[in-house]
Amino acid sequence: MADSPQLPERPATDRPVYVIGGGPGGLAVAQALRARGLRAVVLERSDRVGASWRGHYDRLRLHTTRRLSALPGLPMPRRFGRWVRRDDVVRYLEKYAEHHDLEIVTGVEVSRVEPAPGGTGWRLRATGGRELDGAAVVVATGFNHTPRIPEWPGRDTYEGELVHASAYRNAAPFAGRDVLVVGAGNTGAEIAVDLTEGGAARVRLAVRTVPHLVRRSTAGWPAQFTSILVRRLPVALVDRLARPVARISVPDLAAQGLPRPDTGLYSRVRQGAIPVLDVGLIDAVRKGRVGIVAAVDGFEDGEVVLADGTRISVDAVVAATGYARGLDGLVGHLGVLDGRGRPSVRGARTPAGAPGLYFTGYTNPISGNLREMAIDAGKIAKAVAG
Repeated sequence: MADSPQLPERPATDRPVYVIGGGPGGLAVAQALRARGLRAVVLERSDRVGASWRGHYDRLRLHTTRRLSALPGLPMPRRFGRWVRRDDVVRYLEKYAEHHDLEIVTGVEVSRVEPAPGGTGWRLRATGGRELDGAAVVVATGFNHTPRIPEWPGRDTYEGELVHASAYRNAAPFAGRDVLVVGAGNTGAEIAVDLTEGGAARVRLAVRTVPHLVRRSTAGWPAQFTSILVRRLPVALVDRLARPVARISVPDLAAQGLPRPDTGLYSRVRQGAIPVLDVGLIDAVRKGRVGIVAAVDGFEDGEVVLADGTRISVDAVVAATGYARGLDGLVGHLGVLDGRGRPSVRGARTPAGAPGLYFTGYTNPISGNLREMAIDAGKIAKAVAG
């Protein structure tokens, strides 16, 4: 595995396929291309592979099973257990790159992709004024690329601690403090639970849209298995099937501020909202260890102003408010992004007018992101190989 900034020159022929990003999506594509006899060069802006995984909070485990989270060509070790820890994911990615002898160049950030002179292939503009020409380009910079905190009115006047979830590691700095977690996705839910278990004096979770709550596993059957089985079924049918399952498996938390959502589970998924896979939030809310409050509207006079008009005083705010894809400067000028800044296509498909430009890892499917990236890798390699 290459780990120094020695980049290939631009020969007139046999240009490599450049893969932008050394996370699981990029590594999987590089392996699939190599398996087809194609040279793939992974460009990673940090000094190691799996940079985003290294930055996640300490207690994180995959919500997908070990067997269905492995990348092509290397199973995850059984000793990792069914629900793989963050640190083991990082170890796996390091081993994956080594096992497949992938060509990875670290410390290089690509700022812009544009058509190469001559009408075929792509030119990458990278740090140090480098210009790299590739036969094709796979963009795999990651779903969680640029932390996003809303421009809440009065945010700059808040004197308490305000951090994005990307900066949260564990509950130790928040012991004995009153903490508000903003955002009821999987990250916000898990951080709220971590805070209660880690000694925070009080924990509240600000919810704008009530999420669907799903048990990660029921009687040994992972939710991921069900997600794979139903993902090709009609949306309305899955919505109907999910309602009785939710009533049986998840208690009614309306009295605690989490009523059952009005919109169907799969309808919400198709809108981009993944269910919250429960790793303790249900019990924490039911027992009052995590309080539910309305969404944040802003800050004023040292207090947090909520959407229902309530004002609360807290010592710290953890904003689990998501990420931007960060693709506008890289490829936005090519007309390949949708209105939300995400690629208009994925996998083996290339955008209209941009042959040889591929994207992977920019969806968040209920069947598991790692699983889908592994599938995409094979499709992309086949398309590139022709």
